[in-house]
Amino acid sequence: MFYDTSPYLKPLKGIRDDRSHGLVMLRPTEGKRLIAKAVMELEEVKRVMDKGWFVVSRGVTMAYVLDELGIHVEKQNATAGIVAQGRLGSVVAENQLGPWVFKDGKLSETPPDVALNQFSHTDVSIKGANAVDMEGHVGVLAAHPAGGTVGGIWPVLTARGAHWISPVSMERLVPSVLEAAKYMGNYLHNYVMGGIAGLMPITGAKVVTEIQALERMTGVKVVHVASGGVAGSEGSVILALEGDDETVRTAFELCESVKGEADINEPVMQDYLRDVTIM
Repeated sequence: MFYDTSPYLKPLKGIRDDRSHGLVMLRPTEGKRLIAKAVMELEEVKRVMDKGWFVVSRGVTMAYVLDELGIHVEKQNATAGIVAQGRLGSVVAENQLGPWVFKDGKLSETPPDVALNQFSHTDVSIKGANAVDMEGHVGVLAAHPAGGTVGGIWPVLTARGAHWISPVSMERLVPSVLEAAKYMGNYLHNYVMGGIAGLMPITGAKVVTEIQALERMTGVKVVHVASGGVAGSEGSVILALEGDDETVRTAFELCESVKGEADINEPVMQDYLRDVTIM
């Protein structure tokens, strides 16, 4: 489900032509930076950074969240599975970083599974996604036969009613996560481009895209109007903004502030896999 931004939206006055409008384009790294800023403003996150558990799972977008906390890691290594270099696959094991556990706002050496076992309904786990649909469902690619990170955290978060925050860009929009999952499975495919993957569908996460990020931080109305580009703008998201002039200008300037975010370095990846033989 998409994070509920309705309490933060500023009322629209008059008809369309009485309002101010903006059009912005965010490249993938710019969108990640914007979303990370919004995540740290969520009330659920603010509360656990004061008192509670905050578990940051592996993921490239998670590295941007860590940046906002003053912790800087190699973004290309802040994950296990990755889509990079024109292929599916994983970062070599010795380079993989994370997860990260925070207790009362301080980085902790507590293992993630131990922290999760102490979760209450107010604690927060953050995990990105590889797919999102218009129903607010997200899908996470998983090469591990038991579902990887998702397989470990989903039962605890769901059973206890804890908060699962899923930051994900609208560049990853698919028609239906639930339909896509029917055609996925890391034991299903005979031929793959780089590595095997299943798709773990998640229906209860609070999803934060560029839309929720801007609406939460500025109160502007946001509509996803187009995607894509070439010559360095591949994967871009184009958004229309609507509201009073001050609100639109604030949102527009916030987008300007993340422009020029650096590209992510190439990771060292495990060997390429094409033909799959399941023993």
